[in-house]
Amino acid sequence: MIEIHPLLDPGKQRLARNYETRKRKLSLIRQLSTFCLMLVFILWVSTPLIEVLPQSPALRFLCFIWILTLFTLPSDLVFSYISSYRTEHAFGFSNQDRKQFFTDEAKDVALSLVINPLLALILFLAFRLSPESWWIWAAAAMVLVSGVFATLYPVLILPLFNKYTPVEDEALKERLGRILHDAGLKIKGFYLQDMSRQTKKENAFLGGMGRTRRVVLSDNIIRNMKLDELETVIAHEVGHYKHKHIFRNIFFGALFQLLVFFLTHQVMLRIYPNYLTTFNSMLVAFPLFLLCFGLLNTLIVSPLANALSRYHERQADRYALNATGNAEAFRRSMAGLANRNLSNAYPRPFIKYFYYSHPPAGERLRLAEEWERGHGPA
Repeated sequence: MIEIHPLLDPGKQRLARNYETRKRKLSLIRQLSTFCLMLVFILWVSTPLIEVLPQSPALRFLCFIWILTLFTLPSDLVFSYISSYRTEHAFGFSNQDRKQFFTDEAKDVALSLVINPLLALILFLAFRLSPESWWIWAAAAMVLVSGVFATLYPVLILPLFNKYTPVEDEALKERLGRILHDAGLKIKGFYLQDMSRQTKKENAFLGGMGRTRRVVLSDNIIRNMKLDELETVIAHEVGHYKHKHIFRNIFFGALFQLLVFFLTHQVMLRIYPNYLTTFNSMLVAFPLFLLCFGLLNTLIVSPLANALSRYHERQADRYALNATGNAEAFRRSMAGLANRNLSNAYPRPFIKYFYYSHPPAGERLRLAEEWERGHGPA
């Protein structure tokens, strides 16, 4: 039996393990369902579909990607409803009614119909321009895409799902602004996210790059955290910038993409050697390409990316402790988030390895205690 930290609620932790188990099972079943549907598309839909699509290459490409995107939509909606609506209501998180839920799902689908063809276009251009080394150019292009996405995400994508209004609490802005000023960071402003429209969970982040950089605080986290706890949360986010994690993530993300693109190419050459010979063969083979890419990404790249992310998060935690000098407030913030968000503080190692992009709360609480033993209380 694991001895849990005194700040963690034993009852909440039991509930957190049940919540995590249910969500993981649903995610696994959803992945298996998507895998089977993709096999159906590959075996019985791709080739006949090419014959009935428009002759124009641009229209044929666009229609094919849209149909492929929508093919798994019914299954995706069912599992999303069970996981993100029914399960979230069952555990007391969701504040959405069905209309709000399906409205957000419709926005997700609409974004997919715009973003998926653009990403596929980058791959197809790499296929055509350099069939023998396309993975190098595709990975390089993803660096540019990641940079553009990180810059535009808080100003174009996020407002589609939530309202972002300037924070009016001057004392809060002054206290948190001091953390940013000491780090030499300039931001566009402090923004309040109406996260309670969807859920009781909490979040805060420092988003954007350059002129779009901003501090975003959910209304839930402002309601539930004390000011000194919020300071440690924002100091953690500042730590990501001080350690240049965004640029590191883009760089290592490109390396990870390069690896999985190369491995996918090698697998495709053995399964479908002629997949890059003609435009039609590229289209027919694309669902198989995505299937191979997804499997390799899940089994190889995703665990590596999670391990790197956990390392970055520990660096940001240490920065927050050094910047605030308040390990006690840091512990309260981490334990409070784990209790209220039902985060499993002590997951099994293989679960952490495959799924956790952040260190579990138990590790973060232990880190704060180790820091305090070396530096003393605030």
